[in-house]
Amino acid sequence: MAIVTASKKACSVNPLKMSQPIGGSFAFMGLRGAMPLLHGPQGCASFGLTLFVRHFNEAVPMQTTAMNEVATVLGGLENLEQAILNIYNRVEPEIIGINSTGVTETNGDDVEAFIRLIRQKHPQLEKLPLVYVSTPDFKDAFQDGWGKTVARMIEVLVAPVDAARPRDGSRVNVLPGCHLTPGDLDELRTIFEDFGLKPSFLPDVAGSLDGHIPDKFTPTTIGGIGMDEIATMGQAAWTIAIGAQMRRAAEIMQARTGTPFRLFERLCGLMPSDEFIAFLSEISGRSVPSKYRRQRGQLADAMLDAHFHIGGRKLAIGAEPDLLFDLSSFLHEMGAQVTAAVTTTNSPVLQRVRTEDVLIGDLEDLEERARSRDCDLLMSHSHGRQAASRLNVPFLRVGFPMFDRLGAAHLTTVGYRGTRDLIFDIANLIITDRETNHGPTPDTWPSPAVTCRSSRPSCIEQEEKNSDESCIRHSGLEARRCALRMGQEHRDLRGRPGRASVC
Repeated sequence: MAIVTASKKACSVNPLKMSQPIGGSFAFMGLRGAMPLLHGPQGCASFGLTLFVRHFNEAVPMQTTAMNEVATVLGGLENLEQAILNIYNRVEPEIIGINSTGVTETNGDDVEAFIRLIRQKHPQLEKLPLVYVSTPDFKDAFQDGWGKTVARMIEVLVAPVDAARPRDGSRVNVLPGCHLTPGDLDELRTIFEDFGLKPSFLPDVAGSLDGHIPDKFTPTTIGGIGMDEIATMGQAAWTIAIGAQMRRAAEIMQARTGTPFRLFERLCGLMPSDEFIAFLSEISGRSVPSKYRRQRGQLADAMLDAHFHIGGRKLAIGAEPDLLFDLSSFLHEMGAQVTAAVTTTNSPVLQRVRTEDVLIGDLEDLEERARSRDCDLLMSHSHGRQAASRLNVPFLRVGFPMFDRLGAAHLTTVGYRGTRDLIFDIANLIITDRETNHGPTPDTWPSPAVTCRSSRPSCIEQEEKNSDESCIRHSGLEARRCALRMGQEHRDLRGRPGRASVC
């Protein structure tokens, strides 16, 4: 059981965590025709918008109430009202998702009361869903904002259902954590459909942020789950939550609609994938398709091939709690040692991370621990690249944001195929680093002459007494003959019996 502690530093030097409002806005981006709205200053929205655009390399919708000093002191009703009206008149969204920020939370704006007053004043907004979530950025982190926002969506948008009412056995609700990429959701959708199930993802960022080019431009999200589908999610036979952050949302879904849920804390690795596939086979009443039996064999073979490179490695991971738990558990099963673990916020899964201690801190803490504990590989989002460079260790980018590589939205780590690809990515990174920085190459391998002079001086002296050619020029078979003539055991460069062509 890992010991969880929090950093006592007065400030964050190199931040690891992303804020709650950004996580909440990200969740709203998984709804069709949505416009995320941050109730706060312009800087809060522009910072988050920059991260999203750089991560996905797409046009990302996000607006702000543009609170200034006067509005912050007097209250943000007018700013919120004007922002909602502007979005409604110019964009025609299907839903406006509102997340608070630290400024408005500190001032104590009663946004729910503001929304009621705005609806009374403007009857045309009666049918427009306005979902408000309290997400102050001075507490908690990215995955907390995501989890709270999804839970609030269920409370506001899902229609209550009589628990005794017959359900659609083929429908399944899926509540994915924020650590899953659009590529992960696409992989899960394929798996569900192969079992004859109809999944409804809430949110569905695969539909809106998967990098496709729409037929025409729209200022709102270009895909995702629609309002009608969300309203009928209570008719599904099961709810599947992925990540501990989604437990509360699944419990609210069950309380509101009576739909039972199953929580999968992780889907990366052989055993979690086995459990997931077995559960789908059980609820669908279908046998496992042969393609997944083959994929399982491929994963087992990949684990066998890569454990020579990954096993025994000391790793440093900085990530949100669910992603940290997922990656560390999988890598522990591959034989690696997670010797440095830093996360952003508290979570029940942290105590079960396969390491001695977990620190709630920043990237400076991760760098210091990785250095003092002699780690071989660093894993974090793109802001960790400088630390990896200073440590001179290979760096694997995981989580959000990932702005210095293309294809972040399509990375896949779930299921058999996703785990297999992750194994190869890590192993190849280690192999490349070893070849580049730590391993001999044809240009750096010691020559027979140098080795002969340093390790067999008597050989040279003996040959110089003779009229034959010097041992310096010997190689291959001649070198072995030279060693035998001198009555010395032929050894390789590491001092073990071998076939090195030196004397």
